[in-house]
This record gives sequence, C-alpha cells and structure tokens, in this order.
Amino acid sequence: MTGKHSRELDEQEREVAEPVVVRDRRKIDPETGQVRRPEPEAAPESEEAAPEAAAGPGLGESIVDESVGVQSDVEKQLAERTADLQRLQAEYANYRKRVDRDREAVIAGAKASVVNDLLPLLDDLERAEQHGDLTGAFKAVGEKLVAGLQRAGLEPFGEEGEPFDPSVHEAVQHSTSPDVAGPTVTTVLRRGYRFGERTLRAALVGVTDHEPGGDAAEAPVEGELPVEQLSDENNG
Repeated sequence: MTGKHSRELDEQEREVAEPVVVRDRRKIDPETGQVRRPEPEAAPESEEAAPEAAAGPGLGESIVDESVGVQSDVEKQLAERTADLQRLQAEYANYRKRVDRDREAVIAGAKASVVNDLLPLLDDLERAEQHGDLTGAFKAVGEKLVAGLQRAGLEPFGEEGEPFDPSVHEAVQHSTSPDVAGPTVTTVLRRGYRFGERTLRAALVGVTDHEPGGDAAEAPVEGELPVEQLSDENNG
C-alpha cells in the first residue's frame, strides 16, 4: 500500500507540474455554429530572430570584403606575371636578333676570307687575258670562277675616268693636266675588289689633277696688246 500510494502521489505531482493544454481544433464553433478561421501559427520569438538578423548582414559583408580583397590580389599578381612575360619575350626577341646578326657576320667574314685568298688568282687571269694567253679550256674555267665569285658578292672596282676616292683608291702615280676638272683615275695598275660592304683590297691607280691656267696665262690683260702683235710691231 505504501508503494502504490507513493506512485499515485508522484503522478498527481507530475500532472500539477505539467499542465495539460487542450486545443479545440474543431472547424465549426459548437456555440455559434459558424466556421472558425484557422489560427495563425506562432511566429518565432523576436529575441531569437533578432540576433540571427543582426548576424546575417555582418557575416555577408565580411565575406564580400574578403572576396574583393582576394580578387584584387589575384589581379595584381596577374598583372605582374603578364609584365614579366612581356619582358622575357622582348629579351628573347632581342637575343634572337643579336644571334642572327652575329651568325650572318661570321658567315660573311668566312666568305670574304676565302675570296680574299683567291684575288691573286684573279689578277693572274686578268693579266693572261690582257696578253692574249687566256684561251680554250683555261679561259672557260677562268670565266666560271669569276662568275661564281661575283654571284657570291664579289664586286671589282677601279676604272679609268672615275673620280679619285682615297678610301678605295691607292694612288701610286701622280700627274697634272688641264683636261680634267679634278683628281681623276687615269691609270689602273691593279683592280680593287669589295665583298658586300667590305673592301677587300684598294685599287692601285695613277691620278691626274687639274692643271690650272695655261690658257688663262696666255690671255692678254685688258689694255695690253697680244704678245704676237707686240713682236710684229717691234720687228717692223
């Protein structure tokens, strides 16, 4: 009896501690007979919603700020890498141009060295032609050699009648004449050669300068008689 009585007391205390709420969910009011309107569900407490509303915008703003900062850093790094790449491309382009220029200079120098060793042979061919000894197969071989060297870039210079140029002519003879207006090549002792823009050998030439006034000295001065007339008068 004691145990049963204690359990009943516990149940009564639980019922008092936890009141039973009975909700009338009937759609028709039994007293008025009218249709009841559905009761709106209880909204969440303002105290719980307010912190969430307050925390939401703050968190969003921090995320936006961080994303903007990260994007700015990425754009800055991209600009730096692009500038480095452009600088490397420019340096590589200049390097290739310099290498190509040096290679062309080395090739031209090697060709000029070989052609320069063949110049005495060209002199012999030219002297043989002047003496009439360049005939037959020997002449054909010589013409092929000269034509091949000229196609490679060899160019002879030094002709009679061209103006004297001390940069490509070496004067070994000198004379004067009233028939020329200035220093002129009148004799070619050895032909000169250039290969491309490089002068392999200067031409040995004889130069004739202008001889001033033989005719001007013989012209009578105004008011004086010619020499021939004076001699005739003295003889008469």
